[in-house]
Amino acid sequence: MQFQLTEEQLMIKQAARDFAINECLPGVIERDELQKFPKEQIEKLADLGFMGMMVDTKYGGSGLDTVSYVLAIEEISKVDASVSVCMSVNNSLVCYGLQEYGNEEQSINI
Repeated sequence: MQFQLTEEQLMIKQAARDFAINECLPGVIERDELQKFPKEQIEKLADLGFMGMMVDTKYGGSGLDTVSYVLAIEEISKVDASVSVCMSVNNSLVCYGLQEYGNEEQSINI
């Protein structure tokens, strides 16, 4: 079996890597030592569509596949585990649960 990433997946991976280096790396040690929530980084991830990666576009998500999501998580976690955990929890526990088990009223504001 031969497995190759799609062009879109490679772009997501590179975007996540660039974000991690440019937005997460500066201050990562200080945030960790002070146990400071990475609010700015999370807000920027949301602007990029990384906080609802697998959410259907009709609900404001990015409509991406699981491989793209995993690639993004890997790249961000290489630099800042706290940011990647926040991103993961929002994508997997919050968004997935609402999209799969919520009603239409709940899903509109994912």
